Amino acid sequence: MINPTSIQTVTLDGKRFVILPEAEYQRMAGLPPADSRGNRPAVAAMRAVLGRDIVSDRERLGWTQAELARRAGVRVETLNRIETGKRTPSVATIEKIDEALRAASKAGQRKH
Repeated sequence: MINPTSIQTVTLDGKRFVILPEAEYQRMAGLPPADSRGNRPAVAAMRAVLGRDIVSDRERLGWTQAELARRAGVRVETLNRIETGKRTPSVATIEKIDEALRAASKAGQRKH
């Protein structure tokens, strides 16, 4: 747990930012801890990045996990495990999720 006194804030261009220890940021970002040379396990790091990207795209569309899972033709439990970095998805599963997200993005662009 982080010590609240180690957190600071700063305001830049009217926006408030939180400054916290890098290790806490990394923990919150879902990245695995680095070794003594600063390297992270590649598979775990890529799971975290992939999951974070899917969550970001899904939330941008206003979709729940259930909605994306339905549109991609995958189980909600599978999508949850991918988004939380607990599972490495198959290429076929990633293609299904990507297709659903791209189709929605294209549909949204045509409306504007």
